[in-house]
Amino acid sequence: MSFEIFLVAPPGLEDVLAEEARAAGVAGVAAGPGGVTFTGDWPEVWRANIELRGATRVLARIAEFRAFHLAQLDKRARKVDWAAVLRPDVPVRVEASTKRSKIYHAGAAAQRIERAIREELGAEIRKDAPVQIKVRIDDNLVTISVDTSGESLHKRGHKRFTGKAPIRETMAALFLRQAGFTGDEPLVDPMCGSGTFVIEAAEMALGLKPGRDRSFAFEQLATCDAEAVAALKASSPRAIDLRFLGFDRDAGAIKGAGENAMRAGVGDVTAFARAPVSELARPDGRPGLVIVNPPYGGRIGDRKLLFALYGTLGQVLRDRFSGWRVGLVTNDGGLAKATGLPFLSPGPPVAHGGIRVKLYRTNAL
Repeated sequence: MSFEIFLVAPPGLEDVLAEEARAAGVAGVAAGPGGVTFTGDWPEVWRANIELRGATRVLARIAEFRAFHLAQLDKRARKVDWAAVLRPDVPVRVEASTKRSKIYHAGAAAQRIERAIREELGAEIRKDAPVQIKVRIDDNLVTISVDTSGESLHKRGHKRFTGKAPIRETMAALFLRQAGFTGDEPLVDPMCGSGTFVIEAAEMALGLKPGRDRSFAFEQLATCDAEAVAALKASSPRAIDLRFLGFDRDAGAIKGAGENAMRAGVGDVTAFARAPVSELARPDGRPGLVIVNPPYGGRIGDRKLLFALYGTLGQVLRDRFSGWRVGLVTNDGGLAKATGLPFLSPGPPVAHGGIRVKLYRTNAL
């Protein structure tokens, strides 16, 4: 069985996710609005969920047909081979959206799909069901997908502490890739918060799979091979001689980040210490990447006061981090400019917590 698989991406990072998928050996990858598509079977679905760092969730498009009214939708939904994908003993929920179509009532459309599943398969329909069916009706074309991820894939299963305005793991992984990080160099985050960049970088370097310690909705489907999935989740760290360092002036953040790293199994190659930006010191050894998600006025802090912070950060990096590359995430080009760093043209705007941020990066300083 072969079908279209859709990897949901953080808006603005679709091309970077496509690059990650290609690097992982996925063939026929195409980036588009909201994500990445390719054709595959269920083992490709499992692998995408377990191994890709940048995908927010993985949708398996299991049916597609035209429908111009609700009765037609009902009839054609009953012809879908639900038993080939869903289990009658696992509850299901349905979410529908519609635009530019004769069927304009999303709620009514969802009810028809729910009824077809309940009556043809015998599965219970429940609002808190572990398996979700997503129905999109666009220009009278009905696309039925199953959300194979369940909880958003940024939830790796290790983070209990989160700081202020945290960056999601999926977005952090894609920004790392966009900054040229491949896991073969040291990394420093001067304002690490809960440690997301540091932990993601360490996992990449160690070769640890992001989905190794969590469960997925696809494990509740009729198509799941539990033995094969367990083998895919198996993840042993490789030996490295790199260190990944996080600093923050907040003692609570440093404690929480360290505990997050220990739970993720990267405690031996990470270190966190309390320090303001002005005291940031270059670590011993070869240069690598400094990446930082500092406060920006739109979310945290007074913008006028932030100019001094960004200025200090830029001065410290220019003075002490010769040979290192820099990646900086912000929604404010003026603040980025205040660092005085020789940034290249920024990446595309990326939706993040109701604002749009960009990655500003440099070549080696």
